[in-house]
Amino acid sequence: MNNDSTIFIGLDTHKSFTQVALLKDKRGEAPSSYSRIQSTKSAFIKLSQTLQSQFPKATLNFIYEAGPCGYWIYRLLTSIGHQCYIVAPSLIPKAPGDKIKTDKRDAAKLARLFRADELNAIYVPEAEDEAIRDLSRARETAMKDLKDAKFQLKGFLLRNNITATVKDNWSKKHLRWLTELVLPHHSQQIVLQEMIQIISERMQRLQRLDNELLYQVKNWRYYPVVKAIQAMRGVRLLVALGTIAELGDLRRFDHPRKLMSYLGLVPSEHSSGQKRRQGSITKCGNKRARRLLVESAHTYKHKPNISAELQIRQEDLSKEIIDIAWQAQLRLCRRYQRLMFLGKHRSVVVTAIAREMVAFIWAIAREVVIIPIDPRQRISRLPV
Repeated sequence: MNNDSTIFIGLDTHKSFTQVALLKDKRGEAPSSYSRIQSTKSAFIKLSQTLQSQFPKATLNFIYEAGPCGYWIYRLLTSIGHQCYIVAPSLIPKAPGDKIKTDKRDAAKLARLFRADELNAIYVPEAEDEAIRDLSRARETAMKDLKDAKFQLKGFLLRNNITATVKDNWSKKHLRWLTELVLPHHSQQIVLQEMIQIISERMQRLQRLDNELLYQVKNWRYYPVVKAIQAMRGVRLLVALGTIAELGDLRRFDHPRKLMSYLGLVPSEHSSGQKRRQGSITKCGNKRARRLLVESAHTYKHKPNISAELQIRQEDLSKEIIDIAWQAQLRLCRRYQRLMFLGKHRSVVVTAIAREMVAFIWAIAREVVIIPIDPRQRISRLPV
């Protein structure tokens, strides 16, 4: 046995247990099923210690699929000095005739494909970055729940032929008008009061999350990037925060085209021989960040202008960032009008604008200095 070799450990993770497979870095070596362990921190620490004692001079590479269990296994193994990689399940190659799927086969397949360099590891956010992302997603969920409750109440009023006499919907005056409604049946009155109470509770929930989000983002290490990309038109705080929370460090993309492809904003293609066919966008990657950018792209249908609100957002920013934002506004507004003049559908135009917005956001992010996280702090943030 070569003590200086690399050992690939495939992990088929589940909620309660994990199947382990080993593969040595030798030509012709076949993966072997090692054991099944509990999906607990103590079990993974014991596994790493046992393997390190069996292969004292070998490098241990752990590989497992991304899933609903999160990144705690990755953070645990890397904190004790081992190499760990997470791969996307959708990018794992599968043979057409492979109809047998077991935990042992899956773990062995991960180790074998990773040794053959057939798998690409995904980006794993820091624990702090994931926490901000969870808070941003919770705020979006609260907003969706509030809209659903409002739609239900509007539908209820429409079925009962009740028209609002207050123009300012969902203001305090409008809510008081709703509480003063008297319906002919007691059961309907109960339903109305329950709907009003649900809307009030969800509005308070949304306000709490907004306040917490505004407080936490100012202490986040990516706050300079969030503040910088707000120099662009159509990118306010929630859009900027949601985009960076989903994408993480934009400096990991060495070219903006890779970021466009990661977001699924590039056109699909099916070319062969002399024919080249391009279709709709691929819609790969993070759909939430893609949706936020597409929504922001609608603002470029107007003429270039620096509004008072945009000028306030650009305060305390460097001249280089402001110049990039103005250059983006000139180009994107002109491109929006030109594509509309050519007869393109509005959704196609907005998607094209969102794709080019990505390049300017990438350029702005590279102008911001981000303080890296101390590795000792990274270990201390692991959950106990």
